[in-house]
Amino acid sequence: MPHPPQQVLSLSPAAALATLVAAARALPTDRRVVIGITGGPGTGKSTLTAELVAALGPEAAYVPMDGFHMLHAKLEALGTVKDKGAPHTFEGAAFATFLSTLKSATTPVSGPGYSRVIEDVVQDAFIIAAETRILVTEGNYLLLPDPPWDAVRPLLDLAVFIDVPRDKVRARLLKRHAEHGLFSEERNREHVERVDLTNYDLIGRSRPYADLAIDLVTDA
Repeated sequence: MPHPPQQVLSLSPAAALATLVAAARALPTDRRVVIGITGGPGTGKSTLTAELVAALGPEAAYVPMDGFHMLHAKLEALGTVKDKGAPHTFEGAAFATFLSTLKSATTPVSGPGYSRVIEDVVQDAFIIAAETRILVTEGNYLLLPDPPWDAVRPLLDLAVFIDVPRDKVRARLLKRHAEHGLFSEERNREHVERVDLTNYDLIGRSRPYADLAIDLVTDA
């Protein structure tokens, strides 16, 4: 059953960051903990995550879910390139296993990242040091209740859902795709409507599984 959020807040990005820093510092200190930040595409969760890790300093490290996109070559082989970004185009089980391994690791561990420049996975993109105490992971599907994603939620010591209105998300995503310059405007618009906004709606249904839901108040 979904767990109701302990808190639902409407905050500016700056206030949201301050709230998350305080919440992170209130977590147990006798073990490695994981904060999961999720929400639909274009909600600003990646920016907020990076700011949180920076604010927490050396004790924290970023673990991107995007590093578990399926390799582009695999998507081509499966004929699912057009769906890239949807839940079934990720290695969800591998991500959950990796996160579980990180929680108990006592030695440095490297992990994969994702490059929007080449639109593909980059192996060994980061290293989690042995002394890292707070892992901050971010991605669209951290709270989905369906396999294989359902294995992620139990690993999160604090689950945070970031929300922004759908019309703002559409505008942000169109701008993001255009900035990368890899595809035509027509292709970008089609992808945003068919994949990104469909995912936004799907991810929105996982909001009740968060400990903390933040509605970001922004001008754009």
